[in-house]
Amino acid sequence: MLTIHADARGDALAVRGEWIAAAGPLTELVEAHPGARVRQWPGILTPGLVNAYGPELLEGAYHPDPREADALGTAPLTGAALAGLPMDEARWGASARRGIQRMLAHGTVAVAGELTRRTVLAAVRRSGIGVVGRIGAPGGVPALDPFAAGEPADFAPVRQSGSAARFAVFDVRDEAELAERGAKTCVATIVAGRLVHRRR
Repeated sequence: MLTIHADARGDALAVRGEWIAAAGPLTELVEAHPGARVRQWPGILTPGLVNAYGPELLEGAYHPDPREADALGTAPLTGAALAGLPMDEARWGASARRGIQRMLAHGTVAVAGELTRRTVLAAVRRSGIGVVGRIGAPGGVPALDPFAAGEPADFAPVRQSGSAARFAVFDVRDEAELAERGAKTCVATIVAGRLVHRRR
């Protein structure tokens, strides 16, 4: 089934399976695909974000389970706090799954950097989130919100017909407001054509 995702500006993407079937104004796509399901979102459609700190956030930080919040808090644990935890591969995998979900909630569709832990790689593969290379370590501070890292945020490749359906929707007026308010404004993230995050 074909789904059309449209933003408040009238920009739209038609998605079939894992791929973008067409891009353009909502009115044109609805006319060309009259039987399509239409999802209207507040804000703007953009290519999804690439988080530059894949290894740092998924293999160098522990994302507490909500049931651990009283003891560990909710922020990713690193350094001495991480060193004090008994970590095994199963716990790394569970942490990575939570970390990926938190990245998806910030409009991230790919991470940069080399991942080496077997359970982390398995979590990444299952999620559909992409992995891209990087040269050296990025500047800034690892953050779930790429706009809060202190470096310019990177977006996935431009969406066009025939490309993979990986994009996000942010509840802002334009790209300038997105850069100012950050990825916490994400209302939806689509990876491989699937709605993997929707703000409640």
